[in-house]
Amino acid sequence: MFSNSDEAVINKKLPKELLLRIFSFLDVVTLCRCAQVSRSWNVLALDGSNWQRIDLFDFQRDIEGRVVENISKRCGGFLRKLSLRGCLGVGDSALRTFSQNCRNIELLSLNGCTKITDSTCNSLSKFCPKLKHLDLASCTSITNLSLKALSEGCPLLEQLNISWCDQVTKDGIQALVRCCPGLKGLFLKGCTQLEDEALKHIGAHCPELVTLNLQTCSQITDEGLITICRGCHHLQSLCVSGCANITDAILHALGLNCPRLRILEVARCSQLTDVGFTTLARNCHELEKMDLEECVQITDGTLIQLSIHCPRLQVLSLSHCELITDDGIRHLGSGPCAHDRLEVIELDNCPLITDASLEHLKTCHSLDRIELYDCQQITRAGIKRLRTHLPNIKVHAYFAPVTPPPSVGGSRQRFCRCCILL
Repeated sequence: MFSNSDEAVINKKLPKELLLRIFSFLDVVTLCRCAQVSRSWNVLALDGSNWQRIDLFDFQRDIEGRVVENISKRCGGFLRKLSLRGCLGVGDSALRTFSQNCRNIELLSLNGCTKITDSTCNSLSKFCPKLKHLDLASCTSITNLSLKALSEGCPLLEQLNISWCDQVTKDGIQALVRCCPGLKGLFLKGCTQLEDEALKHIGAHCPELVTLNLQTCSQITDEGLITICRGCHHLQSLCVSGCANITDAILHALGLNCPRLRILEVARCSQLTDVGFTTLARNCHELEKMDLEECVQITDGTLIQLSIHCPRLQVLSLSHCELITDDGIRHLGSGPCAHDRLEVIELDNCPLITDASLEHLKTCHSLDRIELYDCQQITRAGIKRLRTHLPNIKVHAYFAPVTPPPSVGGSRQRFCRCCILL
């Protein structure tokens, strides 16, 4: 296979199998460069066994369909993971060829491939029975037909992202979950046609569900989410930000049924109160990340419960929670999560927060970032004192420019330039 003219010392010293093993650790760009070194390296670098995992996002996003077809022919059954995220030029025809050639594919990302339609899911269903992870986010031409096709041909599916595929309804969800009982992750962000009926199907057929994202699915209510909690006891991550209809009832259901919950995002859910978060904190001790932005009814009472019962808390967003005071931050700063766990706290637009809160946080040695935009009672001096204890902390704050003093020269009323023009 090798000619004397292009054999380098390394080729003579190392057997082909070992060189292939070394090449297997290289990324796409490096493999392509190695392929240009010599004829022998070209053969090794382009060997299908080196192309089991391909991510073109950082390599080239303006690829055409024929590139995907060529990759699929070269890799064949070796390819396990392929990311075409953001490849706008790839369409159904190329992915049909890909599906026919790469029948062992397990992870496929088509995020942002806006030319994709139901035809691609039909091809995947027909030729790729081993598919486990599929990302179709922002493929807005996807409909219920895609979910029905996937349910028929991809029974091993574990994770599906159809965020912003706003043509999907409960019928598609029903078909999917009935035939894919091993689903562990469902990302339905922006699927605005989904109602409680869709959630009832998920709760009834997805006992292994770990992650569920329903952000901005504005039609869902407590009724559907309670079904999820009762049927999905392994749930660890739930996002319902922007679902304004939910109340404390969902927090009670999570507390009673999902003790392994680690991530909860409920931004802009303005009906939630301290009562619901008390039940949640007392039962979900593994919470690590909470987004409570614009949960405008919560007070220091919520922070007290979190400080007592949630020792693993790492990220907490309280932006626009205008009833939070320094006393709540004091409890949080003295809680078990403070010294070694808490990494991020967001307090934008919390008008009652003062420099005293920064004093309470100075013993949080793991604190990496704090957000303080529009906290009018926070001063530069307070931030400076915090940095003496936490020199590497990132502080994001805004201070309005100082108003210039009035003119000494006369009592004539001053107007801004806009008023003068008017």
